[in-house]
Amino acid sequence: MSLNNSIFKTDGEVKSPRNAYGETLVELGEKNKDIVVLDADLSCSTQTCKFASKYPERFFNSGIAEQDMMTTAAGLAIAGKIPFVSTFAMFATARCLDQIRNSICYPKLNVKIVATHGGITVGEDGASHQALEDVSFMRSLPDMTVIIPSDYNEVKQAVKYALEVDGPCYIRVSRTNLKTIFDENNYKFDPKKAVKLTEGSDVTIVTNGETLIEALNAAKMLEKDGIKAEVLHIPVIKPFFAKEDLIDSVKKTRRVVTVENHSIIGGVGSLVCETLSENYPAPVLRIGTNDCFGQSGEQRVLMEHYGLTAEKLYEKIKKFLNK
Repeated sequence: MSLNNSIFKTDGEVKSPRNAYGETLVELGEKNKDIVVLDADLSCSTQTCKFASKYPERFFNSGIAEQDMMTTAAGLAIAGKIPFVSTFAMFATARCLDQIRNSICYPKLNVKIVATHGGITVGEDGASHQALEDVSFMRSLPDMTVIIPSDYNEVKQAVKYALEVDGPCYIRVSRTNLKTIFDENNYKFDPKKAVKLTEGSDVTIVTNGETLIEALNAAKMLEKDGIKAEVLHIPVIKPFFAKEDLIDSVKKTRRVVTVENHSIIGGVGSLVCETLSENYPAPVLRIGTNDCFGQSGEQRVLMEHYGLTAEKLYEKIKKFLNK
């Protein structure tokens, strides 16, 4: 398999994306005194506790009152502060949709929502805590930037990029500790480009977040069968700057598979189908949760059950290509 070795780590260690978020907040907070952080009584889980320890006067624990937290963040933004707001993805989006829409996005306030614990990999907490619709919610809001980074190093760069955006941002950070994919020295986060990790001619696999490593491993398995998969990682899905990168890849491969730890409705799968139907129609297989709620279980067991492990992806893609 042809890898983009300049940015790709073949022997990356397993690290926590949430730790990357907490560490980056501390780094940015030292440079920019206008940064404030709000959390909904989950600072140890989201790792905003690192900022709270370093800058307690700029940290606000809103308790289990997420809607109040979002409106407080809006007020702080109006006052010239730059709020980073965190809790689990389910509570940050579904519970607060009205506040985000009307108090943050409508006035286009400079609020950064960094949510952790997205997707089914919340695990044993079950369906009530597993955000499978959060990306769809945030994608549908005008003026909202939506970012889904894939490892420790990319989370750091994505959070720094969010600070440069003048307006609301949503960043989805995995609960799961992930293998480091991107080289910390050579990889440069570019919101306007898709990241091509492998060259291929038979199928384009589009993904982001924690399913990127699964897609890469599935591509290795496909290669053993003589199938060359082109893996595209798209961390910024709104605004969708990487449209031409997607179209160029599909012109070559003619077939597309999307993979996401999210519902197939409203996320990466929908984005790809919308883009291609308007510009370059091609067959698309969407892999994610199929219009259903999650359930309680160990992370890896759930990934397998919903067809998101490399082995399951390999089987589904083979079947798709053999139609």
